[in-house]
Amino acid sequence: MTTLVLAAQQSAQGGGMSMIIMMVALFAIMYFFMIRPQQKKQKEIQKFQNALQEGMQVVTGGGIYGIVKKIDLVNGIVEIEIARGVVIRVDKGYVFKDSTSNVQTK
Repeated sequence: MTTLVLAAQQSAQGGGMSMIIMMVALFAIMYFFMIRPQQKKQKEIQKFQNALQEGMQVVTGGGIYGIVKKIDLVNGIVEIEIARGVVIRVDKGYVFKDSTSNVQTK
């Protein structure tokens, strides 16, 4: 009877160590497949926002496409022309690269 109890205690101790190893492995997988790519993407967006220039085609966080007309670095505001004579003011953090600007049309 005591041998069964001792065997159960030994397997429980080994099971705890394997559980910790499993948790570390799971965190490492999540880091390399989810967290790290998101950090790289965020750095790329930040780099684009810091390199904004007048005349660039952009899209806002709300999905509005336009052309940068003026950049106010002090207040972090970008003026974007969305139609001829229609200019909106958008926070610099909500301006993203227009992925359709590189598409060639026939």
